Amino acid sequence: MEPTSLPEPGIPAGNSSSAAREKFHVLVGVTGSVAALKLPLLVAELLKIPGLEVKVVTTERAKHFYNAQEIPVTLYGDEEEWQLWKGRSDPVLHIELRRWADLMVVAPLDANTLAKVANGICDNLLTCVIRAWDLSKPLLFCPAMNTAMWEHPITARQVEQLKGFGYTEIPCVVKKLVCGDEGQSISMAPALFPPLSWRNVLPFAMWPWRC
Repeated sequence: MEPTSLPEPGIPAGNSSSAAREKFHVLVGVTGSVAALKLPLLVAELLKIPGLEVKVVTTERAKHFYNAQEIPVTLYGDEEEWQLWKGRSDPVLHIELRRWADLMVVAPLDANTLAKVANGICDNLLTCVIRAWDLSKPLLFCPAMNTAMWEHPITARQVEQLKGFGYTEIPCVVKKLVCGDEGQSISMAPALFPPLSWRNVLPFAMWPWRC
């Protein structure tokens, strides 16, 4: 099914342009890891790729780590999910988002949401989008957590569970964590942005010739 354009706040759905519908739609999910501090950087880097349209789905805890005013794209959370639906004929936001998106990247994916997704729990907008995800479309996930949490045996099992669903892992990198430990964290560079990670899931025409 051709992705539909979700209406922006205050703009009727019928006013969306044909040019906007021709763009490749990337849905960014962000969870309550300290690495969510890098959400503005992630969005800014994605917007440098020609032909992309980006929207963000956030968990409530993730909001603690970034300033929404620094996110130059539409940001959806649990409040928007419940405000949109008033009656039987109204759209359901998590279904509209999964239809709109051509690709989803969850960055960062914290330990809590990793566990939820691995076990099919869908208790917020983000996990509902993932649970309803069209498995013919790519979904990338970027784990980010404290080293002790990353090294717990259940983490490897849950990561493999997501990969078994057909999702693609963007591996962690070792760095100094906010808590002071040396350990695993979200890989904003070099793994997330170069062509090695994205060429197989984005149309070739969107990559500059130099990549």
